[in-house]
Amino acid sequence: MACYSEENIVITVTIIMLLFIVDKYAYQDLPTLYEYYTEGGIESGLSDNKTYFTLNSKNITILSGSLHYFRVPKVYWRDRLRKLRAAGLNSVETYIPWNLHEHQNGVFDFGNGGSDFEEFLDVAHFLNLAKEEDLFVILRPGPYICAEWEFGGLPSWLLRYKDIKVRTSEKQFMKFASRYLEKLFEIISPLQFTKGGAIIAVQVENEYGNTKYGDQPVDVIYLEQLKNVFLQNGIVELLFTSDTPSNGFYGTIPGVLATANFQNDSIHELTVLKAHQPRKPLMVAEYWTGWYDHWTESHHTRSVEEFGRVLDGILTFGASVNMYMFHGGTNWGFLNGADVNDLSRDNKGFQPVITTYDYNAPLSEAGDYTDKYYRAKDIIARHNKIKIKQPDMPKLTRRIAYPSINITGELSLADLLDQSQGFPMKHVQPMESLPINNGSGQSYGYIIYRTSNIDIPRDSILKIKGRVCDTVLVLLNGKLKSKILESKEDLEGFGYWKKRDAVLSLGGATENAVLELVVENWGRVNYGKLFQFNQHKGLWQGDVLLNNQILEFEKVFPLEFKRSWNSKIKNWVSPKFSSGPKLYKAILKIEHEPHDTYIDTREWNKGFIIVNGFVLGRYLRLGSQQTLYLPAPFLKKGFNDILVFEHFSPSEQLQFSENLIFT
Repeated sequence: MACYSEENIVITVTIIMLLFIVDKYAYQDLPTLYEYYTEGGIESGLSDNKTYFTLNSKNITILSGSLHYFRVPKVYWRDRLRKLRAAGLNSVETYIPWNLHEHQNGVFDFGNGGSDFEEFLDVAHFLNLAKEEDLFVILRPGPYICAEWEFGGLPSWLLRYKDIKVRTSEKQFMKFASRYLEKLFEIISPLQFTKGGAIIAVQVENEYGNTKYGDQPVDVIYLEQLKNVFLQNGIVELLFTSDTPSNGFYGTIPGVLATANFQNDSIHELTVLKAHQPRKPLMVAEYWTGWYDHWTESHHTRSVEEFGRVLDGILTFGASVNMYMFHGGTNWGFLNGADVNDLSRDNKGFQPVITTYDYNAPLSEAGDYTDKYYRAKDIIARHNKIKIKQPDMPKLTRRIAYPSINITGELSLADLLDQSQGFPMKHVQPMESLPINNGSGQSYGYIIYRTSNIDIPRDSILKIKGRVCDTVLVLLNGKLKSKILESKEDLEGFGYWKKRDAVLSLGGATENAVLELVVENWGRVNYGKLFQFNQHKGLWQGDVLLNNQILEFEKVFPLEFKRSWNSKIKNWVSPKFSSGPKLYKAILKIEHEPHDTYIDTREWNKGFIIVNGFVLGRYLRLGSQQTLYLPAPFLKKGFNDILVFEHFSPSEQLQFSENLIFT
């Protein structure tokens, strides 16, 4: 057995302390990212003139992660950015959603515009924070962004224009897109790297090559026009496009860097990209770290081993990389997107995306470190040859499960409509056509078609021609007549988009009746071929028939559930908990400072939740998601109103959880 004298122990401890001090001061002498790349002044931005990137004439491998500011509470922006930087990343990538920043035609919100999402929209502040946290920015302003976001970030008021063709060089679309980009670039142009800001690269459109259908060519004129709008409005940093190389390069622009999007087969995809532009640096604009879910699907996960193997392969190949997503966040409100699983032109293959955008990413929805985070941090450290300062990993934000609270109030659909404005409408029309929101129509929520004083014979048949966009509840004198959703198979029947020309028996005879059709927009398609983006919500594909006779309506009611309206809802009554669409109220009393939490929706069926006036997101018992993230910034000390709009079967209480739960 070795023996250690007191003198030897003191010497050993002293040596360790000296090594720590030396290492500490050596680290303090390291430059920051910005100091390293701006030493001696800024003369040039990111360049692709060689087979590797240079920034201000210094070699750089872009090590980036996607984080969408509009999916994260503003209070948490710095925390999430610092966690990216602490993993060794030198850049952050973000989309910019047109539909939030121009929420009404000609009405803009960049953080002080008064919309429901105002607190998420100070993009200039986010970009400045990125620089403060020693990160460069890769900007993807669209106008189309995909992102599993409602309508791919396009504003729904575009659909009011009959002949408009979104994502093309069609004059009306380009007029609106150019106007928006000009307004946006006024804000972000001064924040480019060569002007002293954080932005080092800007994407033109997004995955445009994937819009190709058969032999139909893509609109290359559109891409050139967009490029010119960028250049004419002060964008001077490196431009790029992105698509999956093995799908072809139909979405590229001559003279603009092409980049790659993929999850696997990195060697193959990068080899195809290199062959396409052999004298350019290689960049993976989207390396998919995980995946997202549609409602009723099993939760998608991707192993840490597979994630790390491909990431290491990308960097070993000599490519730069952006991890999509590094931190996913949340599809707040009604802003989830949807896919189409076929080439249907009538909504048949509709697949709405769930509320969480956790994405099985390195940072979880609530900002927790995952095993992928540590694997990414390790791989980056092994490949990154530039020695610069790096922050310590921030502490995690505390989460708690609040005690369960009882439902104390209820409002029927009729009660809600009494507090909203209706508009005359004889025949069904889409929600976008309504004369509201300064002529911009209805974007989100529910539209209710009502007729009254009608006699309905026994066993009458209600028929909705075409397909519903996207779900419909049928109420007769306030009572639910359509089936309660109990299984995935129910989505194949009446009340849902999959059934064309669906019929419903209304049962016994009813005189002087009120008939209401409650139609939900469950999210516009965010990805697909060009023709799949020209979509409307509500009833519009055909007439509504009662016993084969066209049914005429009296009024239509838009239920948008905007914050200003939500805060004024009144006339609550004691809950009866009967089936059918109703709004329920509970109060969460918080005696100390609020903490992050999740609302557990497993005892509810289908609907959405409002917290202190803000629509938090949707839920569905059929999964995969079973809890809704509720960040502390949405809560306050004292009394917090939580409202639940339930389609079918309510619970008598609200429960909470510390964690995101999937089925």
